[in-house]
Amino acid sequence: KATCCRKKEERRARANDREYNEKFQYASNCIKTSKYNILTFLPVNLFEQFQEVANTYFLFLLILQLIPQVSSLSWFTTIVPLVLVLAITAVKDATDDYFRHKSDDQVNNRQSQVLIDGSLQQEQWMNVRVGDIIKLENNQFVAADLLLLSSSEPHGLCYIETAELDGETNMKVRQAIPVTSELGDISRLAKFDGEVVCEPPNNKLDKFSGTLHWKGSKFPLSNQNTLLRGCVLRNTEWCFGLVVFAGPDTKLMQNSGRTKFKRTSIDRLMNTLVLWIFGFLVCMGVILAIGNAIWEHEVGTRFQVYLPWDEAVDSAFFSGFLSFWSYIIILNTVVPISLYVSVEVIRLGHSYFINWDRKMFCAKRQTPAEARTTTLNEELGQVEYVFSDKTGTLTQNIMVFNKCSISGRSYGDVFDVLGHRAELGERLQPVDFSFNPLADKKFLFWDPTLLEAVKMGDPHTHEFFRLLSLCHTVMSEEKNEGELYYKAQSPDEGALVTAARNFGFVFRSRTPKTITVHEMGTAVTYQLLAILDFNNIRKRMSVIVRNPEGRIRLYCKGADTILLDRLRPSANELLNTTADHLNEYAGEGLRTLVLAYKDLDEEYYEEWAQRRLQASLAPDSREDRLASVYEEVENDMVVRPRGLGRGRGRGPGLGRVCDLRPPPPAHPPPAAHIGVGISGQEGIQAVLASDYSFSQFKFLQRLLLVHGRWSYLRMCKFLCYFFYKNFAFTMVHFWFGFFCGFSAQTVYDQYFITLYNIVYTSLPVLAMGVFDQDVPEQRSMEHPKLYEPGQLNLLFNKREFFVCIAQGIYTSVLMFFIPYGVFAEAAQDNGAQLADYQSFAVTVATSLVIVVSVQIGLDTGYWTAINHFFIWGSLAAYFAILFAMHSDGLFSMFPNQFRFVGNAQSTLAQPAVWLTIALTTVVCILPVLAFRFLKLSLKPDLSDTVRYSQLVRKKRAQHRCARRPGRGSSRRSGYAFAHQEGFGELIMSGKNMRLSSLALAGFAPRSGSGWIESLRRKRSDSPGSPGGGREGRGAVLPRHCPSGFS
Repeated sequence: KATCCRKKEERRARANDREYNEKFQYASNCIKTSKYNILTFLPVNLFEQFQEVANTYFLFLLILQLIPQVSSLSWFTTIVPLVLVLAITAVKDATDDYFRHKSDDQVNNRQSQVLIDGSLQQEQWMNVRVGDIIKLENNQFVAADLLLLSSSEPHGLCYIETAELDGETNMKVRQAIPVTSELGDISRLAKFDGEVVCEPPNNKLDKFSGTLHWKGSKFPLSNQNTLLRGCVLRNTEWCFGLVVFAGPDTKLMQNSGRTKFKRTSIDRLMNTLVLWIFGFLVCMGVILAIGNAIWEHEVGTRFQVYLPWDEAVDSAFFSGFLSFWSYIIILNTVVPISLYVSVEVIRLGHSYFINWDRKMFCAKRQTPAEARTTTLNEELGQVEYVFSDKTGTLTQNIMVFNKCSISGRSYGDVFDVLGHRAELGERLQPVDFSFNPLADKKFLFWDPTLLEAVKMGDPHTHEFFRLLSLCHTVMSEEKNEGELYYKAQSPDEGALVTAARNFGFVFRSRTPKTITVHEMGTAVTYQLLAILDFNNIRKRMSVIVRNPEGRIRLYCKGADTILLDRLRPSANELLNTTADHLNEYAGEGLRTLVLAYKDLDEEYYEEWAQRRLQASLAPDSREDRLASVYEEVENDMVVRPRGLGRGRGRGPGLGRVCDLRPPPPAHPPPAAHIGVGISGQEGIQAVLASDYSFSQFKFLQRLLLVHGRWSYLRMCKFLCYFFYKNFAFTMVHFWFGFFCGFSAQTVYDQYFITLYNIVYTSLPVLAMGVFDQDVPEQRSMEHPKLYEPGQLNLLFNKREFFVCIAQGIYTSVLMFFIPYGVFAEAAQDNGAQLADYQSFAVTVATSLVIVVSVQIGLDTGYWTAINHFFIWGSLAAYFAILFAMHSDGLFSMFPNQFRFVGNAQSTLAQPAVWLTIALTTVVCILPVLAFRFLKLSLKPDLSDTVRYSQLVRKKRAQHRCARRPGRGSSRRSGYAFAHQEGFGELIMSGKNMRLSSLALAGFAPRSGSGWIESLRRKRSDSPGSPGGGREGRGAVLPRHCPSGFS
């Protein structure tokens, strides 16, 4: 009886019955990753942006400015920067969402063949429903999570590629359960009415538990019977599947949730500092408000006739209250809104530099480095620990059968006639496998004793390779006679089965019930009774087979830490020997694998098989029950007694491959502060889960020491300068408050206030934040200690912040009081008084722009054309806008907005003004220069030393080039340049010329020292020496020394 009531923990799907399945209101196959549409974009995006505290703060300031009794600034001084920031963010979000819409439409509109009313019809993916039967053809993507029903391959097998799911590029095998594998024609599939009862949607890619109810029987379903959305059908002409999960319920979509948002340590510090600045802003507002109340009470009453209070103001206290909010508006630029936008722009630039770095580009795979996030670049410069899995991360995931230990004897090393281990190389000949016509010609092994043992019929060696040829899930394909191709789920299995193949135990084919192996040229077919598959918890896999003689045997392979505890105690001596081999292999960086077997009697196996069947049909906790049943049989394993004594033997032996890769590599990156993925043989899952990716592990050095260090340096310099320039700009208002009766008046023209952080000072600091360097990239790689300041957080911390603030306050004091003192006594050329408010405002503003421009010039360590253009262009823009704003034309058009008519022209025409600007600039900058010169002289840091050595090296190179006589082109000159000053005199003197590498390392970095320098001076000073008195080239000899000195 159909019902829509079901257990919360299970899902039901009936084939070819949409009416039944619709009662459960399952999700459709339409996916949606976009966040907005045309109607919701503006309100939703603005709502999201105002979740940011900074945006809400500036919105609050804008509202305050709309109150006439509070605001002394025009509303556009706040709304222009705010709208600009909101617009930039909205455009970015809209662009991202547009591409998400395009991607969704592209996927949802893909075509799929769906069985409807007894015939196949083309349907868009979005119209596929749970319970539909879908036909897939070769190289097609799987539209939804399917239960495999049948395929064009024998026994319902099919091959899939799961790179989009788990990152593995090797093909995997899936198999339909036998009861449905014969449903290959449309008519029989149209009559199929089986019902699947399974677990609810989840994100576990490697697990599926369900039961098929059909014709009154129950059939267990596992992950091996499913095809997941995102997979691609390969090497299979066609297959049919039943939709179990669709759309957002598929495992692919369940795994594509929002990733954890990561913040850098600088972000966290900046948030704290911004809160402190807000507190400082409130304190300044309170001080000035108190000053306003006192002034109004003591002095302001005398001016009531000329400057009466507003109607709403009835006391000095209330006047001070309004003054507090007015000063909050005026002084808010200590935390300008452009700070956050500028930080994002700089980070974006750093990300592009990583993406464009040709030295991190892998030509072999045509794979560039990729910054998959723009928020963590400076964090790359503060890494203290690097954790790397022993995987393909280091070895490119290329697996090679290297060594093995069988019955206490180690194979794989080659020894010379003296008994010394020989280095593998061109002089050694690999083992000749020509006796085996099915051998893989690409396989290389160097120790001939192992092949001799196989040929001599050693039973332990035969059992070793028999286990390797049987205990696996590899599929074989024979395109031409004798040309075998293996399709393995992991490189480990491929390497081990290939090794067994070359040593005469050739895995030839398999069916769901049999495995055929050619053992030393003889075809042997084993009955496959059970596969106890590998998983990350068990760390082992087993097969149970019946050989042609009828004997049942379990073969197992797995991690040594797991399998050793499951062997029957015997021969301790053998165990100790094998353990020594294990440690030896591990010391060489190889991956160990233990092999063992166990004979089972018929009665025990039948009882165990029944328990396994019951566990596989369990409606819940199926995985745990199966693990318990597997644990029972995978214990007390033994080996053949011959040659093993009473050892706790480790089965036929120990298989060793050079892999270094543990299971799923894609989960650590999101949990780390910074996740780095290597796009190698193992696919793209680790890349998709990472923050940065590249194709070779060696690129990590450049990512950290060059890009990471530079990003940290640039961001720190940017923040220090940004806070400095804004405190220098804003604190002038604070000092002016004491001279204007605390009336919340501004020093600057309102247009200067609006444009200061947007036009006049934004681009130079952006250029420094994007392009600056302290030392060239080569020196960053040569001197890893340069990375240390980032690890110790030395370049931007609370101390550095207060230093920048102190410098900004110092600059503001000089910026206000020097012009104030000068204007108190100065006069114009015509004798008129120079001291008027508008002239003072222009002088202070001009001094400020020049001082901060000079300061950023001093802070810039690496000049580019862009730096020059932005700094000089910003200065030019300031004067151009200043004269335009003070022109007669704008005043005539907008008399109420442009009141400083003609002021710039008249003020800047006075010599006293330019002298004042020059004096202010010198007094502001001179202490900074003095401090930096003292620091360089008394306590230089490593970057200063490296820069100095670079400068000295460059000057010496220029000097040598300048003094080198001209030469014509000649082939013979190559000999002269290739050789340095000889050691003939030293050799003839009988002195010992042999130096240790430590001694060489001591003088190698110096241009001339030790016995070489002494010899050079001796030869140069000799009267008859050619070139006497000239600089010799002996100092560069260490470049030709061994061990890579430079």
